[in-house]
Amino acid sequence: MDKIVVLDFGSQYSHLICRRIREFSVYAELVPYNISYEELQKLNPTGIIFSGGPSSVYNSDAPIPENKIFDMNLPLLGICYGHQLIVNNYGGKVKRANKEYGSSLLTIDDDADLLNGIGESVRAWMSHGDEAEQIPDGFKVIGHTENAKAAAIASEKKSIYGIQFHPEVVHTEQGTSILKNFVLTVCGAKQDWTMKNFIDTAVEKIAKIEGNVLCGVSGGIDSTVVALLIDKAIGDRLKCVFVNNGLLRLNEEEEIAKMFKDNFKVNFTAVDASNVFLEKLKGIEDPEAKRKIIGEEFVQVFTEFAEEKGPFKWLAQGTLYPDVIESGVSKGPASVIKSHHNVGGLPDWLNLEILEPLRDLYKDEVRKIAKILKVPEKLFMRHPFPGPGLAVRIIGEVTPTKLEISKVASKIVEDELIKAGLYQKVWQAYAAVGDDRAVGVVGDERKYGNIVMIRVVDSIDAMTADWTRLPHELLEKMSNRITNEIQDVTWVTYTISSKPPATIEPQ
Repeated sequence: MDKIVVLDFGSQYSHLICRRIREFSVYAELVPYNISYEELQKLNPTGIIFSGGPSSVYNSDAPIPENKIFDMNLPLLGICYGHQLIVNNYGGKVKRANKEYGSSLLTIDDDADLLNGIGESVRAWMSHGDEAEQIPDGFKVIGHTENAKAAAIASEKKSIYGIQFHPEVVHTEQGTSILKNFVLTVCGAKQDWTMKNFIDTAVEKIAKIEGNVLCGVSGGIDSTVVALLIDKAIGDRLKCVFVNNGLLRLNEEEEIAKMFKDNFKVNFTAVDASNVFLEKLKGIEDPEAKRKIIGEEFVQVFTEFAEEKGPFKWLAQGTLYPDVIESGVSKGPASVIKSHHNVGGLPDWLNLEILEPLRDLYKDEVRKIAKILKVPEKLFMRHPFPGPGLAVRIIGEVTPTKLEISKVASKIVEDELIKAGLYQKVWQAYAAVGDDRAVGVVGDERKYGNIVMIRVVDSIDAMTADWTRLPHELLEKMSNRITNEIQDVTWVTYTISSKPPATIEPQ
């Protein structure tokens, strides 16, 4: 399979480069910038991309790849900081410039290869404080902006290109086309990354493992797809266990059991551990502490089940690429945004090996697999739900009152979106609650009640998200229902922070 390898220099957009390339059926993999020349050779890339990053090439501690990587005679594209690396390495000069952040008009000077079919000019997203003052010998300028005279450069003889802007973000017009030109035209990569091929490869790999597999299913699309892939590979050696942690959506425990019974032929068992989880969370306010406790308790339940019903060698989970990234255990220099109970929350004493068939995939890729595996559309189009459940939508301590508010209010939000025909047009929707309270008037009496926060976002892969501009009339319906139907709520607010700087979930 042809592969584009992206060297990560710490840009917040690094993973989006991979995501965009996969959209046109070419596999892309992110690796740290300091990968050795030998390890990179083993990956056998068809082309290489240097990501952006916050550093300056002239700083003493600037991240720089091994020199031999520049001489691999492979097509190379440098983005932002990667562009400056190319200029610096091949004898050009990079200088400090006025910081340019936001949309700029990119004028195309040469529309061959990389910028073919883009047009005379496009809006491009800039985020840099350095620029190329002098380009190397053998390179030419193929695009410029008002502030960056060498915003795009090329050495067509060597198939090396540098661009000062970010084609991977949606703010750059024709950005995906620019990446496609590099990957398909310059690199000549074959479009053989498909979810059908992924299924075949995954099943083949899983079929080779020894021992029985215990799969934690939540009723969500990720763990369900994992269960179906493993069942396809090893059949009776798989046991699926659903753990009710008491932090699920309204009536979800009954719905999940019915769904598995009616739609799938896997070996399924439900375990009610809600009292144990909620007891462990008493008095705990810190979000990371809650995630760790839930992750450890999940594994405790699975371990006890395995000891009783085993033997099992493997614990399978629906970990995805964004989970790995945000937990800070990805291959690139990511910082910890939050621990995911199935990644950063796993305890040291776990005595089951971990099986994560989907850890290199994005959510929409998993949905494509679900469709191929004939998962009911109602399930695979369901909104994502966090592994730690409502504990991350309850700010502060998890209490019975706040838990009930979150369950009922979230159901109201979903119901109203469905009635409005908008549920499948948004990425995620829910209601969160914390300890803040506000005065309201109920039946001519003063009442001091909870504040509910409605959160609805649009996204493609959960790496970035924008708040959804819902009609005011719909927000009004949600607010009226929540304050009328939930006794302890007096105020309803709508959250309008995007990711970044916010995250999709509050904790």
